[in-house]
Amino acid sequence: MFKTIEWRKNSVVMIDQRALPTEERYLTYKNYTGVAKAIRDMVVRGAPAIGVAAAMGIALGALKIREKDRRGFKSQFKKICKAMAETRPTAVNLFWAIEKMKKVLSNNPRLSVKELKERLVDEAVTIYSEDIDINVRMGRNGRRFIKNGTSVLTHCNAGALATAGYGTALGVIRAAIEEGKSVKVFVDETRPFLQGSRLTAWELKKDGIDTTLIADNMAGYMMKKGFINCIIVGADRIAANGDVANKIGTYSVAVLAKQHKIPFYVAAPTSTIDLNIKNGDQIPIEERNANEITHIKGIRIAPKNINVKNPAFDVTPNRLVAAIITENGVARGDYQKRLKKFVNGN
Repeated sequence: MFKTIEWRKNSVVMIDQRALPTEERYLTYKNYTGVAKAIRDMVVRGAPAIGVAAAMGIALGALKIREKDRRGFKSQFKKICKAMAETRPTAVNLFWAIEKMKKVLSNNPRLSVKELKERLVDEAVTIYSEDIDINVRMGRNGRRFIKNGTSVLTHCNAGALATAGYGTALGVIRAAIEEGKSVKVFVDETRPFLQGSRLTAWELKKDGIDTTLIADNMAGYMMKKGFINCIIVGADRIAANGDVANKIGTYSVAVLAKQHKIPFYVAAPTSTIDLNIKNGDQIPIEERNANEITHIKGIRIAPKNINVKNPAFDVTPNRLVAAIITENGVARGDYQKRLKKFVNGN
């Protein structure tokens, strides 16, 4: 079984998701700047995986700090956290993980620099292992929505590649299959970065799950013809009211699902819920390089000097979401109330 990311001998090892599906290649990072660049360049992607990578990158950076006193260490530590926070703006798990690492310092004012370094590594590894456990719990909470014989459409990649392991949306599908249900998965290609065709299709095929790849613009047709029974996706940030930011194209799928009376589910850990964001209009949307649209695998497919817009995410309003599945339970109806309870552990 592949590993998306792991801490190995004071280094961070990641599968290079840019090389999939043709090559299963692993890259090793020995400093935090390399990890930050890997997040920016989408060597690693998916909100939970980005959070894990950020935590490990911060731990890696902390180990390299030479200052022996806490004040000097804290100053350098802040610079590392700032660099990590500037990698990608939409995935809230990134900032959640950074805050978790910062709390190691604030909650342990009497630890020496050496002890702080050890504690930061422990925290990063804990975030990694907890993410896998969270995904498994999420899968068990959501598998009831997938009936035996169901055909599920998923958008982008919300599987083991987008997390420390198991997956969010794909974790729900995996949990249903582990329960003995027969499930067929339709994967849309997810332009422009092709996370569906390159990553989700590869991951599901590797697990032996019945998978069919379709182009993005086939979703409405497939729904109308009765090929799709439900949709399940992940999320990069969920506002307090249940509006969901996810990979560009998610909103279109949700609108089509509503038109065809097909339930649209979101699976995400509580770390993806941002109670400080009132609604989806306040979620920052990352604009990525135009080359992702004008080129495929380095080959130009569009005219030179053409104007390009490339938002990486869109926002699906809560009225289009049938349920939000988390590790702490399933939210339906009054998202504002339920999500707040899940985040606060009530």
